[in-house]
Amino acid sequence: MPHTHPYPDRDLQEVITRNRTARQILTAFFTADLFPSGMRKLVETAMDDTLKLAAEVVRLRANLATARHKRANLIAAARATLAAHHDGETDPLWYLRDELSDGDAR
Repeated sequence: MPHTHPYPDRDLQEVITRNRTARQILTAFFTADLFPSGMRKLVETAMDDTLKLAAEVVRLRANLATARHKRANLIAAARATLAAHHDGETDPLWYLRDELSDGDAR
């Protein structure tokens, strides 16, 4: 059974596109002086934060994928070790040692 995350992924490209569209609309409002002068900086900072958060989500997703891959490999090595022990192999822990030593190089 595949692991499914309880929260659906957001399409970050769509978020970035909406951010760009909102920024263009706000620029038109700012140019027409429809906002108080101090509000422009607040809105621009908030829009910049959205892009920074999107970049952070991309980085965290990559880290999570790497961690999941390493975990899956370690589970496979543990299962191989148990099977090797059950089959009477002379060095069943080799599978775990090999996986753990490969993890040090990554």
